[in-house]
Amino acid sequence: MEIQVSNFIRSIVAEDVAAGKNNGKVITRFPPEPNGYLHIGHAKSICLNFGLAQEFNGHCNLRFDDTNPSKEEQEYVDSIMEDVRWLGFEWGDRLYYASDYFEQLYEWAVQLIKKGKAYVCDLSFEEMRQYRGTLTEAGKESPYRSRSVEENLDLFERMRKGEFPDGSKTLRAKIDMNSGNINMRDPVMYRIKHEDHHRTGNKWCIYPMYDYAHGQSDSIEGVTHSICTMEYEDHRPLYDWYLDELGIHHPQQIEFARLNLSHTVVSKRKLLRLVNEGYVKGWNDPRMPTLAGIRRRGYTPEAIRNFCERIGVGKKESLVDMALLEFCVREHLNKTAPRVMAVLRPLKVVITNYPEDQEEYLDAINNPEDPNAGTRKVPFSKILYIEQEDFMENPPKQFFRLAPGREVRLRYAYFIKCENVVKDDKGNIIEIHCTYDPATRGGDAPDGRKVKATLHWVSAKHAVDAEARLYDTLFTKEEPDNIEEGKDFTDYINPKSLEVLTGCKLEPSLKDAKSGDRFQFERLGYFCVDTVDSTPGKPVFNRTVTLKDEWAKIQKGKK
Repeated sequence: MEIQVSNFIRSIVAEDVAAGKNNGKVITRFPPEPNGYLHIGHAKSICLNFGLAQEFNGHCNLRFDDTNPSKEEQEYVDSIMEDVRWLGFEWGDRLYYASDYFEQLYEWAVQLIKKGKAYVCDLSFEEMRQYRGTLTEAGKESPYRSRSVEENLDLFERMRKGEFPDGSKTLRAKIDMNSGNINMRDPVMYRIKHEDHHRTGNKWCIYPMYDYAHGQSDSIEGVTHSICTMEYEDHRPLYDWYLDELGIHHPQQIEFARLNLSHTVVSKRKLLRLVNEGYVKGWNDPRMPTLAGIRRRGYTPEAIRNFCERIGVGKKESLVDMALLEFCVREHLNKTAPRVMAVLRPLKVVITNYPEDQEEYLDAINNPEDPNAGTRKVPFSKILYIEQEDFMENPPKQFFRLAPGREVRLRYAYFIKCENVVKDDKGNIIEIHCTYDPATRGGDAPDGRKVKATLHWVSAKHAVDAEARLYDTLFTKEEPDNIEEGKDFTDYINPKSLEVLTGCKLEPSLKDAKSGDRFQFERLGYFCVDTVDSTPGKPVFNRTVTLKDEWAKIQKGKK
């Protein structure tokens, strides 16, 4: 069951509903720009916006703020819709695009020109930066600021008709070049871009800026609570200014702190660099913090929603430890993932006193956390595989697993005792010979003797060959955005973020595992069938998360 944690935004919305504001309606929106894949930070916004709408019997719109044709693609639109649905949310018939409103936005721009609140400016973007001033110095008015309403209307219409080249003119709001808020110093409303749009084609060659289009799009859709991250707090006066000057429905903008996760980056620019420069294998690489990446890695939507609820909603920026996200994933998979046995680095074991042609099927528990999961049959035979690390020829004092002359239990099977070691010409151990005690099947020895270790194993005769990919954090540095002088964030990429193991041996129940299926490999971690590279008969498993619970250790250490 997902926890419910109160937050200040939920409190604001509850008070508005109780007071009858907006006739008691709650309409939120999730407004991504289709210029990249969604990441874990977006999940927080998705869960917040859709969650509030659900809680207060309202609606949440999915709107693509597609105002920049040079960076937007249909591929991103499709991936975003897939991600939102994967998280468990639906928008019904409330799918919108800012490009649907281009004509209305243009008409409103004309309205502002007629009010003397907007003008066409010929300054280049570099000149505008110089005129803009600084945080401590006031800006300087553009020499084109005093153009007449008639001239501005004519020039703006000609901009729309495509008479001017890119960058030669802009439409700017006429506000206050002396404002202490730089965003209010005559911001650009429209720029010229002779580029085809992924939805409108070549119909337009002028495109609205995000700050101009966003609030008006909210207004058109009847949004009541426009929830965004803290970097837009300084943009709120501009959001309010446009709506007030136009005299249209005015949603309430509320800001919250975005999600910052350790050992990764969530900047679209940096994620794009990781993809384009080949540090990862695409947007859906399981090392990426994109929703496509973590879905492919095997994270569950339930775990992500629970994580977003746990971290809460506040106004203060903070860094969330990756260990908490892994804890939430592990917590959910522990309840839902079937247990199986797999050997990733196989070492051959021959049971010398086991009959040559005999095989038997032993009962194995599917999931001890699920009383309805039942059992399965696991084959046992003369030749097995165990993990290489579960045997040492000359073990240290604290090593309790298999060693010469030592006895251990095989999970669900028998006690075995190492009698002999076989090595190759280079002295490498390639095989161990053991004996088994038939009286210990599935339990303890009748004579009461004990063993200190239980090992997982796979029958060689029945094993399924597979590839396993072991993932670690993408960056070695906790905050790769905080770079040292002379460094680039890519300098902190973890060279051990991916280890590929071939020749892994899996129990036969995994032969027909389907793409995306999740399992716990006993003693090794949680794994997912890769959705891209797995093929029938050649499964590839991604390790989703280890069994090691760092977050629990951290919390225990605080007590």
